[in-house]
Amino acid sequence: MVNTNTDKQGQPLTKFCSCIDEQKEPTMEGLVVKLPSFPFLSPNISSSSSSSTFRLGFRRFSASISAAVNEGFVSLGQLTRPDFPILHQEVNGSKLVYLDNAATSQKPTAVLKSLQNYYEAYNSNVHRGIHYLSAKATDEYELARKKVAAFINASDSAEIVFTRNATEAINLVAYSWGLSNLKPRDEIILTIAEHHSAIVPWQIVAQKTGAILKFVSLDENEVPDVEKLREMISTSTKLVVVHHVSNVLGSVLPIEDIVIWAHAVGAKVLVDACQSVPHMVVDVQGLDADFLVASSHKMCGPTGIGFLFGKSNLLLTMPPFLGGGEMISDVFLDHSTYAEPPSRFEAGTPAIGEAIGLGAAIDYLSGIGMQKIHDYEMELANYLFEKLCSVPNIRIYGPKPSDDVHRAALCSFNIENIHPTDIATFLDQQHGVAIRSGHHCAQPLHRHLGVNASARASLHFYNTEEDVDNFIQSLKDTVSFFNSFK
Repeated sequence: MVNTNTDKQGQPLTKFCSCIDEQKEPTMEGLVVKLPSFPFLSPNISSSSSSSTFRLGFRRFSASISAAVNEGFVSLGQLTRPDFPILHQEVNGSKLVYLDNAATSQKPTAVLKSLQNYYEAYNSNVHRGIHYLSAKATDEYELARKKVAAFINASDSAEIVFTRNATEAINLVAYSWGLSNLKPRDEIILTIAEHHSAIVPWQIVAQKTGAILKFVSLDENEVPDVEKLREMISTSTKLVVVHHVSNVLGSVLPIEDIVIWAHAVGAKVLVDACQSVPHMVVDVQGLDADFLVASSHKMCGPTGIGFLFGKSNLLLTMPPFLGGGEMISDVFLDHSTYAEPPSRFEAGTPAIGEAIGLGAAIDYLSGIGMQKIHDYEMELANYLFEKLCSVPNIRIYGPKPSDDVHRAALCSFNIENIHPTDIATFLDQQHGVAIRSGHHCAQPLHRHLGVNASARASLHFYNTEEDVDNFIQSLKDTVSFFNSFK
């Protein structure tokens, strides 16, 4: 069984080997714990080679590159890795293998340069000045909004509200729409697999309004039970809050169907798309969702910015979330009038450079093509799952991939009698492999699964099968090390 001697965050109470009996501590003398070191390595593929390298996001694949990918001569991961400087370094004496992309993605040179260019060339506040720098900053900031709208196929850029992150975007909906529209006995339907940021705001709103939260459990395949969700929707349902892709289970929900069922009874749907927008084509008009949220930092953009998509007719009826500058029309001593969306929900100076960086990330992803990214990651997802199954005594959570069941390119797992944080620590310090351990902001789901924590390896398009192979070999070495103390 997995060691459950943990604190509230799912971390082991002992500093390193939570699964080892105290009487056996002397056997640890042979372990040398390495301190981090970060010498940079030269990329394997020269980023200046136009014939074999994917160019920056403002350009498309050359014909030779597309042919190379299509013929299988080189993978998308191999082609794009040179664009990510952080990947070309050693960590603890080993080549970095970064498999923590569900927590945050790495940033391509195009994004880094866009941030540098903003601060060096036209740093200024937006919407408030008539001078050149302010006009330039405003144009680029609003252009980023248009890029987001086009990326998810919103009908109008006014449907895109910039926020600090997806968590703030959900809170915006909860406090603005939720407090204005929910009343006692109204029902909000969620799944037990939701991220905390999609649960806690609605708990607060439910306490304030008297609304009721109802949760859908998992089916026999460890996927949120969609049929139970359908049965749970009734005329009392006012909102359905669901993830598109689970950050723990790797499962993908049929959002189009859920929206149809909810709309049939007049309910709204909020989609947490943090794990889908960076990895697949997401079309908000096709989904017909009322609200959708995502974060820049998971889609190769900067931290500190995310966005809310909201249908125009809903945003127009919603009161402000925060008060201050930017979001007003007129201010009098006894009252104020408010700007139209999206400005109504963007009080104060926004994250200008971060928005521009997000626009550059969208350029980069669009230059590759989201369908191409999705197809490649599906191959990696199957490869990761298959290789993980070769590890002794492993328990992988979520559905088994098949012709009918598609998993995202992530796997959460536990290994018998070894705490996941011990696994993650050993992988990092002895092999330079970065994975995540803990409850992944999904404690209710982990409780349902009968564990306090899990380890998680998550991939992006710049990962390769070689990364997976290195991870699996390192994981087997880790298991062997801890099993040697039995």
